[in-house]
Amino acid sequence: MLDLQKIRENTEQVRQGILNKNVNIDFDIILELDQKRRDVILEVEDLKHERNLLSQEVAKRKKNKEDAEDLISQTRDIGQRIKILDDKQRLIENELDQLLLEIPNTPHMSAPVGADASENPVVKTWGKRYEPGFKLQTHLEIGEALELFDFPRGTKIAGPGFPLYTGQGARLERALINFMLDFHIDKHGYKEVLPPVMSNARAMTTTGQLPKFEDDMYKAPLDELYLIPTAEVPVTNIHQGEIIPEQDLPIRYCAYSSCFRREAGSYGKDTRGFLRLHQFNKVELVKFTHPDTSYMELEALRRDAEEILEALGLEYRVIELVTGDLSFSAAKCYDLELWAPGEERWLEVSSCSNFEDFQARRGSIRFKPQGGGKIQLLHTLNGSGVATPRLLVALLETCQQADGTVLLPEILGPYMGSAGIRLKLA
Repeated sequence: MLDLQKIRENTEQVRQGILNKNVNIDFDIILELDQKRRDVILEVEDLKHERNLLSQEVAKRKKNKEDAEDLISQTRDIGQRIKILDDKQRLIENELDQLLLEIPNTPHMSAPVGADASENPVVKTWGKRYEPGFKLQTHLEIGEALELFDFPRGTKIAGPGFPLYTGQGARLERALINFMLDFHIDKHGYKEVLPPVMSNARAMTTTGQLPKFEDDMYKAPLDELYLIPTAEVPVTNIHQGEIIPEQDLPIRYCAYSSCFRREAGSYGKDTRGFLRLHQFNKVELVKFTHPDTSYMELEALRRDAEEILEALGLEYRVIELVTGDLSFSAAKCYDLELWAPGEERWLEVSSCSNFEDFQARRGSIRFKPQGGGKIQLLHTLNGSGVATPRLLVALLETCQQADGTVLLPEILGPYMGSAGIRLKLA
């Protein structure tokens, strides 16, 4: 949520930032409601001052044993007027809050201005293109030949977009998750948490999924709960409503979870195999940081995700998102994309974002300065470290051999156990 004072004092700057995200907000309505709210508050303060003066006069009259019924009656009338104004203020603030929840975060000044993803600049490339001397297969062809997964039976169970991993494929999925968790915990110093896969509306509102993206989520209406689209939601809400001592910052969490997305409006796009799913696995990285260091922490977060891909020896690139491609809550974001040689395309496996105080304001997540002073909103960041479906695609296609087997990176050996790093038909 944006700071109302920032909107009031820097209206044109905020308006332009939102327009750069391809969103048009009527700030005049918001400013008009804000003015009404402040007028009501001022009127209430004046009435309370008047009531205090009358109360003092009532006390004087009673002390002098004089009649004060006329003043007492005026005091009661003022009290009723204050109650009516309090109700009016509450209605205005509720309407204002609903409008503010619909406004996306403003882009950071360093985010490149652009209309859409076609303008995203590539800021880094790493690795060597896999070009063996045989015809490359897609991950679907490899997976079917080696019986790594079974999409038809997954569809029979839950519908399209719900994969069924089998045999070596199930073990590889588990190996990737455990490898990434250990990597981030042991090498990068993240604290592991295992969060619920359901969240309430309050938690979803904190991270920005609600109210705007409700159609993209699976809901259990009887319980008023949602299946999480990412572990970002429960992990960010660990500190919802809390005041954290400054000396405890930054806090770094990593979490594995299944993720659930209806992908409303995207039917027919990339429906083959693992390219777009309704349920998938992901290791998520979440940071709570001091505002002064959040952009340094963003670069470190991105680097933490990159090291996973480098450890697996996969070709990747980093793109910086232009303003028109930024998510609703992000002020700045990098995407990490893997090259899938069988698909002959780049596939996104991670987004690393700084939300600044946007989520912290919605969730009232603050810190107390070590040397004293005013309690402040902290900054939240998150990134995939990384999502497994497209990682699996790139890994299978990059590690495929001429004989039809798949030779996995040695770093996965301890996680594959007796299955070994060479995937082959049993």
